Amino acid sequence: MSQVLDPPPPTQASAQAAPAPAPAQDDLAALAARHGLTVSGARPSLPEYVRRLWARRHFIGAFSTAKLTAQYSQAKLGQVWQVMTPLLNAAVYYFIFGLLMNTSRGVEDFVPFLVTGVFVWTFTQSSIMAGTRAISGNLGLVRALHFPRAALPVSFCLQQLQQLLFSMGALVLILLAFGVPPGLSWVLAVPALALQFVFNTGLAMIMARVGSKIPDMAQLMPFLLRTWMYASGVMFSIHHMTGPDSGVPSWVGPLLQVNPAVVYIDLMRFALIDSFGGDMLPAHVWALALGWALVAGIGGFIYFWKAEETYGRG
Repeated sequence: MSQVLDPPPPTQASAQAAPAPAPAQDDLAALAARHGLTVSGARPSLPEYVRRLWARRHFIGAFSTAKLTAQYSQAKLGQVWQVMTPLLNAAVYYFIFGLLMNTSRGVEDFVPFLVTGVFVWTFTQSSIMAGTRAISGNLGLVRALHFPRAALPVSFCLQQLQQLLFSMGALVLILLAFGVPPGLSWVLAVPALALQFVFNTGLAMIMARVGSKIPDMAQLMPFLLRTWMYASGVMFSIHHMTGPDSGVPSWVGPLLQVNPAVVYIDLMRFALIDSFGGDMLPAHVWALALGWALVAGIGGFIYFWKAEETYGRG
């Protein structure tokens, strides 16, 4: 009969070769917390994200200034194009809408009216277009450096604000040339531009996230923005075009006047042009301007922050 033998006891070498049991997940988390380790690429809390973004404020300012300086560095006229581009746009719109289509009828100081609208609209349009490409157009920077990605759309909007300030110098000369005197109401342009900047930055953050996920959005945006421009009274007076004698349904005028682009354009016209009176503004216009700025600014920032940990991957 064969004898069944018990297996020999494990030797010291075999005992050392046996794998140690894996530490529990809770133990790993406690170990990482004890040594100050965090998950790579994890989204910080909202207050921490704001703090990090504020800490990069000098980078944001320097980056926007550098982009503005480099924008026309290859052109012979250089930075002159910062003023010439919106002026040429205004000249084209004046020829088409002021002369050929005669939208200037009933509008006093039509040239200052038109130039103000073009400059203010260009600020919003350029901010949104720059925001759409903020992430997708700077993937090398996003993947190479660790910083709050919101710094990119904010810096691009700050760049457009700086360019608008150059244009505002030309606008002041146009106002004076066409007999519009300076007044205390010009001070209102400062809060109007501040609210518009917050609104533009919020939209730029929204479009930065959308543009990073949908590359074709950058090709679609010019058509959407052109449609928005035609509904924003840039080249014509919504007050005159939707008046009681215009034949337009009564609900169209109030609907167009709550359009955020119309709100900020009309506020600037009200601040700078004497003939553009308060009766041409929508009711509670400052509340509308503040509301749009808060909705777009806060909403856009939170929407962008929610996707922070995904930028730069892939």
